[in-house]
Amino acid sequence: QVQLVESGGGLVQAGGSLRLSCAASGRTFSSYAMGWFRQAPGKEREFVAAIQWSGSKTYYADSVKGRFTISRDNAKNTVYLQMNSLKPEDTAVYYCAIDGQANAYYSGTYYYTRPVMYDYWGQGTQVTVSS
Repeated sequence: QVQLVESGGGLVQAGGSLRLSCAASGRTFSSYAMGWFRQAPGKEREFVAAIQWSGSKTYYADSVKGRFTISRDNAKNTVYLQMNSLKPEDTAVYYCAIDGQANAYYSGTYYYTRPVMYDYWGQGTQVTVSS
């Protein structure tokens, strides 16, 4: 049984930083790409960032590029999302997800942005940015 558990959310002022963590179990973590998505009230879930299973490539939504950094520690089965220069529009529930295919190579960002690529999701962690 695959489990993903997010942590690190909270309330922060605009311009502040948070680091989200997602601990994975039940699968050979180092063989799977990982993604972060978010969903604000009344909006659809949207792609934030992804990291290839090898860790050699990362992908970002334009709205977070230059402010957020995704990384992974395969020894700890954990993926991180460092969020800097936070804005009120970053307020959302943040979810991590794991790719459904091991050792996959996808050409370009597009595949990583599609929720259907991921077969397990965490429960989400709330991030609230006040103005």
